[in-house]
Amino acid sequence: MGSPVSLAFSSFITIERQSATPVYLQIAQQVTNAIQRGYLPVGTKLPGTRLLSLQLQVHRKTAIAAAAELEAQGWLQLVPNKGTYVVSKQALVKLQRPKQNMPLLNSYPVQTGYSVKQSQILDAPFEYQNCTYYFTDGTPDVRLTAIKELSGMYTASMTRRRTLSKLQYHSADTDQYFKRQLSNYLNLTRGLRISPANLLCTSSKEMGLYLIAQLLLSAGDTVVVGELGHFGANMVFQNAGASLKTIPVDEEGICTDHLAKLCERTTVRMVYVNSQHHYPTTVTLGASRRMELLNLAGKYGFIIIEDDHDFEFQYGRSVSMPLASADNNGMVVYLGTFGNSLAPGFRTGFIVAPQNLIHELQKHLLLMDKKENVIAELVLGEMIEEGNIHRHLKKTLKIYQQRRDALCQILEDNFKDTVSFTKPDGGLALWSVWSTQNSLLDVSRKCAAKGLFIPKTLLYQNKKLTAMRIGFGHMDETEMKSSLEILKGSML
Repeated sequence: MGSPVSLAFSSFITIERQSATPVYLQIAQQVTNAIQRGYLPVGTKLPGTRLLSLQLQVHRKTAIAAAAELEAQGWLQLVPNKGTYVVSKQALVKLQRPKQNMPLLNSYPVQTGYSVKQSQILDAPFEYQNCTYYFTDGTPDVRLTAIKELSGMYTASMTRRRTLSKLQYHSADTDQYFKRQLSNYLNLTRGLRISPANLLCTSSKEMGLYLIAQLLLSAGDTVVVGELGHFGANMVFQNAGASLKTIPVDEEGICTDHLAKLCERTTVRMVYVNSQHHYPTTVTLGASRRMELLNLAGKYGFIIIEDDHDFEFQYGRSVSMPLASADNNGMVVYLGTFGNSLAPGFRTGFIVAPQNLIHELQKHLLLMDKKENVIAELVLGEMIEEGNIHRHLKKTLKIYQQRRDALCQILEDNFKDTVSFTKPDGGLALWSVWSTQNSLLDVSRKCAAKGLFIPKTLLYQNKKLTAMRIGFGHMDETEMKSSLEILKGSML
């Protein structure tokens, strides 16, 4: 037990009792790793299986099996009456001895030993700072999620006998229950006319957009987006090899007259639009422009990707239905998030499209994610069927509307001469245009030093515009006041 070799083994071999990999293979794999990296040099005599089993606290038969496996792979050689050694001297002519300066097991290579394709397109400015307060682009407050209710529904679902059969791979009815409920919900709330065959459920809306881009776009295809748009969606399209063309956005959404002129001189493959709440300006696409966009799609044959951004959060009495509800020619692919008012772990993405496209998208999805979160889908389906999702949304909408009004009032009271905005009819964010000459990046750095984090992705500043998208959903009124007090002090 006190020999250096036995002590070394306990320092670099870790056994995971709950792992699906047999213990003897875990030992063999970690010993192999130690030999390859020079931690166990060639010629090292290993302890006997009895001592090894005591050191690693495993059955002796397990230690014997590990040694046999290593010997079969050629890493160890048993010398009669002498012991077991790391690679025999005869085998050294076939195996290159590890370099003496190889790192020990407590380190890992900093870079690969082979070339890796690097992408500048995907160098997004994702960032995080540990501040007391922070702005978002419009996210719900996870504190409003009915955790107790959801946990109770999860527990009840897990204890049902029928749930076990649904957890199996290739189960025919794995997600049919949720799809039936979700299709009914979307038909009721969005004016659609779909069946479960028109639905594809994904882990997130972003995954859905990625699948669509990979399937429907080829290198050089033209994708049209708003002049101010969502950086994440733009990255997805560019990563698929598409060429982005921008068209202006005004108080009625994307300008379809500019799109018509573009289509006359360029073959457009796809148009990406947030019809309900344009990102980042929050404006709603006007009724006449909705019809014009559908007519142009029918005339020129381009695909409309309709991003259902913040559809659930509507504060006005009149609600505009999605483009997909008026699409008779199969030109619209509608995607969004169900359960957006819940905490992130309880949400799911969805795609609505004609059956032939859903069929092809399903093939691509199976390469990435063979099994959805069945329990979560069962619970979400029950929330729809029992009306819980409607009650939860109705309750939280009142709170979010109060927070919207509070943010507008605080901005008017503290920044009356420097900011202009229109109170949004829905969503969880406000678009603010500033008359200040300050650099917003400098302002954000000053705010961070005082405890308020403002991500770069919320800042829009050029020669013509100085603007900021401010999310209010995640903050209560006290947090808003403290945050905007820091912002005001940083702009002086």
